[in-house]
Amino acid sequence: MLTGIHFLLTYKCIYECDHCFLHCGPDSCGTFTLAQLRSVFAEIDRIGTIDTVYFEGGEPFLYYPLMIEGLRLARTRGLKAGVVTNGYWATSKDDARIWLEPLLELGVVDLSISDDAFHESTEPHSPPKLAYAAAKTMGIPCDTICIEAPAVLAETDPARRKGEPVIGGGVRFRGRAAEKLTSDLPRRPARSLVTCPDEDLKNPERVHVDGYGNVHLCQGLLMGNLWDVPLSTLVKEYDARRHPICGPLVAGGPAQLAAQYGLEADGEFVDECHYCYSLRRALLDRFPAYLGPRQVYGLA
Repeated sequence: MLTGIHFLLTYKCIYECDHCFLHCGPDSCGTFTLAQLRSVFAEIDRIGTIDTVYFEGGEPFLYYPLMIEGLRLARTRGLKAGVVTNGYWATSKDDARIWLEPLLELGVVDLSISDDAFHESTEPHSPPKLAYAAAKTMGIPCDTICIEAPAVLAETDPARRKGEPVIGGGVRFRGRAAEKLTSDLPRRPARSLVTCPDEDLKNPERVHVDGYGNVHLCQGLLMGNLWDVPLSTLVKEYDARRHPICGPLVAGGPAQLAAQYGLEADGEFVDECHYCYSLRRALLDRFPAYLGPRQVYGLA
């Protein structure tokens, strides 16, 4: 049952991080308008099972008035609301309070702040740290997202499974991460990658929506387009088994997707996400209704 809608309020971001799922950056296009935002909330009303919304990006604070209006729309419906940000706006703790006061007033239940080297947050008074400190002082529920450069865990690490290298750091190898962060990592045979371990494509509990109308089951893997078919209808009619990309993934992971469409299956990849992203990129032109937008795959 679908319970969460995550708004990709914009693909634009002040950073161009190597680990970004979505190839976001300063030149990225695709931002909601207020009318579009309101139309999605009308569909949320029709779906009837949604209890949580998030505002993400890109960087949602770049379109601050739009984000605040989205939070108001959520509040009037009794929905829980969260925001994901890199905290660039926190030039001081006092300044951060000004940015955060409307979030406090609107009852934001989670402020997630990216605080890691990818976001230039290594100094004790970096913007993400100032944003976090201000939020904690104000009583806004908040946490940090810390993604490290991927590396093979030591053999003595309890997270490492016997006989198999485990990649640490929290990176998922989709989007820019699949292209920028995989070169020195150990790989596994493509034929062994037979599951989709990170997304429940059969029974999704949340989707991401963008200003182009794309409804993402996973970054770049689409349920459909809500400007063409209402979101409530897409959700009601979704059946992973009949979806040309999700069907094979549910049945046998990326290896099955490759087999179904006659793609190369003898290579090696870091993990299932890495292989799946590579396959989906190769299938973009065959399934434009279910894979996109192209910029999420690093294409114009």
